[in-house]
Amino acid sequence: MSAPEAAVTVEPPQRWPRPQLTALWRSRELIYFLVWRDVKVRYKQTAFGIGWAIIQPLISMTIFTVFFGKLAGVPSNGVPYPIFALAGLIPWNYFASAVTSSSNSLVRDVSLITKVYFPRTVLPVASVLTWLLDLAISLGVLAIFMAIFQIPIRPTVLFVLPLTFFLIVTALSVGIWFAAINVRYRDVAYVLPFFIQAWLFVTPVVYPASLVPEGPLRFLYALNPMVGVVESFRWALVGGPRPGPLLLLSVIVVLLLLVSGWINFLRTEQSFADVI
Repeated sequence: MSAPEAAVTVEPPQRWPRPQLTALWRSRELIYFLVWRDVKVRYKQTAFGIGWAIIQPLISMTIFTVFFGKLAGVPSNGVPYPIFALAGLIPWNYFASAVTSSSNSLVRDVSLITKVYFPRTVLPVASVLTWLLDLAISLGVLAIFMAIFQIPIRPTVLFVLPLTFFLIVTALSVGIWFAAINVRYRDVAYVLPFFIQAWLFVTPVVYPASLVPEGPLRFLYALNPMVGVVESFRWALVGGPRPGPLLLLSVIVVLLLLVSGWINFLRTEQSFADVI
């Protein structure tokens, strides 16, 4: 009589952050595959294909320029308003798309979650990275418009790379919260679009942060992490006032969101396959 085969139980690492980061690194090929899959699926069977990454920010820039720049007379820190608006829209569009995509990542890939084990954090991470292609294309569009308006490229453009990394972390810190909540409460799919739309108007995309009065109100306003991100991107790309304390406060808020969101994600991770 042969001996019974031993049962092997595969469980995610419980400590944080080192084992989880190591698991993510080991899953880098899976992340690459998911990113490439999402990019191809997003523009498959579309008339304009990747051109939508150009059309969408241009349409938004035009609308904001007409209504806020021309009709409302919103100041733009000495920069032509179309450039001012586009420089703010670039990080915002990435953030909004990445948060929406990552919040739906677990529900969208339910077949993977229920059939095989891998670090579940791979899904929101891959969803956030998917939109980097659109971000790069939007930056190219901005460079063309800066040439048209004869705005020179500043040395501060070198800060775009670290700011892009911070933008990715900011989107992930919010998206990972919504991804875990969305597994249990599908209301997220209805609430999130409204939430993102409202968030746009408390972020200095179509107006400068300097319009917010100094004092407690400016401090509360700066608790929105995208305030520091957008102001920093605009400063690095087209000039304007330095973000200063706004960016520092954004870093603190994003770190708190990321750590708390990741811990919450790991605590509920084992029940995803059952609940979803």
